[in-house]
Amino acid sequence: MMIMILFWLLMNLVTKGRSDNFGMRYHCVNTTTYTPNSTYRANLDSLLSNLYSNATRDDNNGFYHTTVAAGASNATVHGLFLCRGDVSKEDCGRCVGDARKTILENCSDAKTAIIWYDYCILRYSENSMLGIIDVSTWFTVKSKDNDTRPNGYMQLVGNMLDQIIARAASGSDKKFAVLSDSFRVYGLGQCTPDLSNVDCQICFRNVIDMLPRCCFGAVGAIAVFPSCNVRYDRYPFYNLSAVAAPPPPPLPPTMLSNSAISKDMTDIPTKESAQYDFSTIQAITNCFSPDNKIGEGGYGVVYKGRLPSGQDVAVKRLSRGSTQGVEEFKNEVALVAKLQHRNLVRLLGYCLHREEKILIYEFVPNKSLDYFLFDSEKKQLLNWSIRYKIIGGIARGLLYLHQDSHLKIIHRDMKASNVLLDENMNSKISDFGLARIFMVDQTHGNTSRVIGTYGYMSPEYVLHGLFSVKSDVFSFGVLLLEIITGRKNSSFSMDSTEGAHQDLLSYAWKHWMEDRALEMVDQSLGGLYSRNEVIQCIHVGLLCVQEDVDERPTMANVMLMLNSNSSNRRIPNPPAFFNGRNNMMISAGQEVDQSRKKSLPLSVNEASISELYPR
Repeated sequence: MMIMILFWLLMNLVTKGRSDNFGMRYHCVNTTTYTPNSTYRANLDSLLSNLYSNATRDDNNGFYHTTVAAGASNATVHGLFLCRGDVSKEDCGRCVGDARKTILENCSDAKTAIIWYDYCILRYSENSMLGIIDVSTWFTVKSKDNDTRPNGYMQLVGNMLDQIIARAASGSDKKFAVLSDSFRVYGLGQCTPDLSNVDCQICFRNVIDMLPRCCFGAVGAIAVFPSCNVRYDRYPFYNLSAVAAPPPPPLPPTMLSNSAISKDMTDIPTKESAQYDFSTIQAITNCFSPDNKIGEGGYGVVYKGRLPSGQDVAVKRLSRGSTQGVEEFKNEVALVAKLQHRNLVRLLGYCLHREEKILIYEFVPNKSLDYFLFDSEKKQLLNWSIRYKIIGGIARGLLYLHQDSHLKIIHRDMKASNVLLDENMNSKISDFGLARIFMVDQTHGNTSRVIGTYGYMSPEYVLHGLFSVKSDVFSFGVLLLEIITGRKNSSFSMDSTEGAHQDLLSYAWKHWMEDRALEMVDQSLGGLYSRNEVIQCIHVGLLCVQEDVDERPTMANVMLMLNSNSSNRRIPNPPAFFNGRNNMMISAGQEVDQSRKKSLPLSVNEASISELYPR
């Protein structure tokens, strides 16, 4: 007898530490009630009996729903049960039988209720619930033991659950999946099969988001909504023999052949970028939830999402009224898909759905350079070594575009907001919607449509629509001087202390000629910088913004100068617009999309384009 008691105590202690043994939970919604002798109660009894009688059938895969609508309309009751995907039909029947009895005992007059057991859930309501995500109530349970390395453990769990939800949402009729890994962590996920694949993924994302808040570091945990649930633990809490070997992880969205793509997209290289279903994009962004929004501009909104593989992405959803039409969209996809360089943002895919045009980029966590550089508090994070690294990264990225890629590409819109920063503050050039591809032996081009941002655009482009690699060099020079000074090129026009309508280039030239170049260095650096490197960068910046195109260096020469300590460099001439001959009555920083058929100078009111960027 004593042995039996000790055995019972031991088993009780072990069971209490297991996250799958959450027992029974229920939730009664008492906003509307019924009386014991009402038609609703009679219909409810009939519904629960119907659910129970169907729990042991072979053809329902552990899921069944029904409606009883006798009498008045307010007496209609809807209900369903869902058994865990690994339990036998006998265990499913027993669980549903217990659930129908217990739910009436605990929710004796509520018209809406739900009960959870280890093996099943049962719910009923006066309102239809079929095919509708329900995240109105939830619970979580965690084990008492924590992993000794919680950050790594939770990352492992997160990766495993990402694979589970991808399989469950798009897999069998049960919408159920399990998985274990080489570190002996076991996971399970299940949706109610009435949900669409997209809604199932949305539900999973919401339930998984609860785990770090409730159960960070716990070796086992459960998170449950009415419509879905996930579990993980260090031991196989599900029936291994009842679960078939999982299918291989889903491949990325099908890389469609050119013939399957709409005629407007036939030149997109599908070997380099994947076409995603719109339903997948909805799922990974929680239906474009405002909570996922990370950026906005004239082209639309950028959302953070996570692919079924677990990779974070930036989803750029072009607005329907965007000035970037099919041609610009085609241009950006076809162009960026061909580019692979550590200082360029990588395009992972795209989506075309009716009037929707969507780009999927790698997620770059530290936002854009302007987010830090032009904020009085955040710029403190940009010490000189980081700024110097950013300058070098931008230069390498442009050199790749101009010379080292198999195409010659002119970006045409280089500015601080189009430079993203990764977790190590490495710079990545983004937004190629305005870029142009040149033939290998082509040196320049022209356009009647001037698009870009004043203050960054070269004078020959603004005045005559002429652009070349030297146009990007000019923009790089402006950006370099902004990084040195910590000031926007547009910050001078309204600053009376700097002189009326003075621009950054005039400001830098004046300090250079008066041998006061170091006085314009960003004060937030506190004098902690390499004097030689700063002088070197200012010199290079002034050479890049020369009015004469031929006087500007190539990006290859820029790289040589940035990596050389030699002081034997060409003396710069006054920068573009400094002498006032071509000064235009437009504020620097103003973005424009303007046909040159109208006379110059252009007015500020004619500006219409605004760029956005994935972060």
